[in-house]
Amino acid sequence: MKSLNNRADSHITGQAECELDSMSNGAWVNQGYCSSPPPLPRAVSTIYNPQPLFQGSMDSMYKLDSPSPFPGESPTSDQLLVKKRRHCCSFIKGLWGTTLTENTSNNRELFVRTTLRELMVYVVFLVDICLLTYGMTSSSTYYYTKAMTDLFVNTAGENGVKFQSISTMADFWNFAQEPLLDGLYWTKWYNNQSLDSSNQQSFIYYENMLLGVPRMRQIKIKNNSCKVHKDFQDEITGCYDVYNEKKEADVSFGLINGTAWTYHTEKEIKGSSYWGLLTTYSGAGYYQDLRQTKDESAVILQELVDNLWLDRGTRAVFVDFSTYNANINMFCVIRLVVEFPATGGAIPSYQIRTVKLIRYINHWDYFIFGCEMVFCLFILYYVVEEILELRIHKFSYFKSIWNILDIVVIMLAMVAIVFNIFRTIKVDSLLSKLLDQPEIYADFEFLAFWQTQYNNMNAVNLFFAWIKVFKYISFNKTMTQLSSTLGRCAKDIMGFAIMFFIVFFAYAQLGYLLFGMEVESFSTFVKCIFTQFRIILGDFDYDAIDRANRVLGPIYFVTYVFFVFFVLLNMFLAIINDTYSEVKEELSSQQDELQITDLIKQSYMKTFMKLKIKNEKISDVQKALRSGSGEIEFKDFRETLKEMGHADHEISAAFSRFDRDGNQILDEDEQERMKTELEEKRDALCAELNNLGMNYGKDLLEKPPPTSSDQKNHYGQSSVDREQFLRLARQVLHLESSVSGITSRIELIMEKLRITEGNQMAGKPSADKTASDRSVLVCVDRGMKAEMSSGRQVVRTNSTFDCHM
Repeated sequence: MKSLNNRADSHITGQAECELDSMSNGAWVNQGYCSSPPPLPRAVSTIYNPQPLFQGSMDSMYKLDSPSPFPGESPTSDQLLVKKRRHCCSFIKGLWGTTLTENTSNNRELFVRTTLRELMVYVVFLVDICLLTYGMTSSSTYYYTKAMTDLFVNTAGENGVKFQSISTMADFWNFAQEPLLDGLYWTKWYNNQSLDSSNQQSFIYYENMLLGVPRMRQIKIKNNSCKVHKDFQDEITGCYDVYNEKKEADVSFGLINGTAWTYHTEKEIKGSSYWGLLTTYSGAGYYQDLRQTKDESAVILQELVDNLWLDRGTRAVFVDFSTYNANINMFCVIRLVVEFPATGGAIPSYQIRTVKLIRYINHWDYFIFGCEMVFCLFILYYVVEEILELRIHKFSYFKSIWNILDIVVIMLAMVAIVFNIFRTIKVDSLLSKLLDQPEIYADFEFLAFWQTQYNNMNAVNLFFAWIKVFKYISFNKTMTQLSSTLGRCAKDIMGFAIMFFIVFFAYAQLGYLLFGMEVESFSTFVKCIFTQFRIILGDFDYDAIDRANRVLGPIYFVTYVFFVFFVLLNMFLAIINDTYSEVKEELSSQQDELQITDLIKQSYMKTFMKLKIKNEKISDVQKALRSGSGEIEFKDFRETLKEMGHADHEISAAFSRFDRDGNQILDEDEQERMKTELEEKRDALCAELNNLGMNYGKDLLEKPPPTSSDQKNHYGQSSVDREQFLRLARQVLHLESSVSGITSRIELIMEKLRITEGNQMAGKPSADKTASDRSVLVCVDRGMKAEMSSGRQVVRTNSTFDCHM
């Protein structure tokens, strides 16, 4: 009867099965089952070896130390090649398996397991990139920068002029000839004792060596670069426009001879542009390198002052020098800038970059080097992963913001790796050149700039790396509240943003036009935007606004605070708050899906079941040993264990392990050895089972009882552990087999009745047929009683059909 449920096939054998097959045309089909799950393997028919649930659970017990007594056929070369390919594909799939490469849409457990594996790998990557990033910085960096700032920016000379107070060209020369030279050249101790320096090197603060010599560079603008009104042409003879690279002066002036009076292009002096407070300046101009001693440098500065090196055409002066502190292995690249706008006066600014250009010196540096190697391996791993995902999903891969973030992180990391190699090579060549020629200018500005950009890039990359953690914890509904809230209210926020920025930019333009001439925080339109954001946060200078315009200033401030702070900002918060409440309510009403705690519990129960099954296996083998007297042959050993539900390969493995002489017979010594080892394993398993059981019971006791609200939320939901599920599954299998047996017998009875009815209608009753029918009824009745009384035991079909039809 092939139309019956497949799970009853293994319980129908012998004559009854043949008769049912011969009567398949008239068989009854159970309409209560639309489909059946895959059948259990025939080699496993008892509860002692549930292989579909725990594959390989007995590998440690049945470990082959000798060849099996039943060797199989050797595979061909093609089969070996296919097997190797499958193994390779399986290895790649397991190593780079993600939720995008695995089919996890209909398997919640596989989705959670894959996500957890991704999360574990990513946590290791995140730890590595944190060590790598923080290993390049130090708290000493701040103090090094502060020391240089106090010395060159905040220190005043004898005339009271310091760098931040420079307002004229005369102030600049006073600063250059006193505080600047005093800070650059340290040749004596505080008690006027000379420093021990054989090569006349200056050590600022006695610790920071001045690299090479300082350089002063200026940028000039051409005369008559702007047009003077005709009414003032007689009084004003020259016109120097605001700085523009196209109007930059490129002719020699003054003494003509020397680099200070001759124009040099940006390529010739290997300079770089600079973003100042007023505009961006090129790396070209007129430059003068100072000397290694203070006296020689003072003579050069006096010569520049006497010959009017700075004039009306000067738009910016740069003072560049670099120092190195061997104690903390840090370079400090300093640039002091004084801009001379077309309005007159001077605007000082400075830039101090403290960077670590020499990377590997001590043990910590080499540990960071190891982290860099691990980081490169991780980037290679993620590159392969993204290629596999892109190959599977094609252009739909870019629909997810997380995938785009993955690509951004990988690209930034690859750029960082390339720059790291370039920086190491460049610093080595520059230092070797500087050591050979200590009297030249040490241009570390280019390296310091890109090292700063490299640090900024690493900071952004680390930020994105932390944000990416949300990708792996989104399977938990609590962790999806942020993304769900922002995603749902995105349209409302976009619509609100249009209204907000219309009002915001209107006030920004109003503030720029009203206060831009007098208040620094409103001097440019960009500053107005940031100033208004500061007003929202409570940081503002109302007195400056009131002084600039005593009428419109208060009106501007009051109306801006009312409309932007009290109205628009609270509308923005209300949109997010309402959406969050909706998301929170929906998540609370959703049915709980498989969580991490469920997986941990399942793993715990699987371990418990594996140990229990091992214990039962050992008990079966011990029973087989006790059932024999004297020597035990393999055939008897095999038959005994097969009746208990063990597979052939497991029996062969266990027997061959202790059959040392290979004669297919276990003598008394071999049996004793097997008994001893089995007893040891049994004791160990019992101890481990007791430990697991105690821990599990303790967890149940420590777990608080469910509240009424929890019971209400989880009403109608129930769950069972693995052991209960197996017991229920066995009962269902037994019931199905019983029902199939009863159905087959009913069909036999109906067929016999039809035959009898046909014979009676033909007028040929037969006593033999009647006796046969009665025997069938008796047989069926006995079989039904046997199955109904079997309870939770699985009844063998061979014993059911003892009678002849």
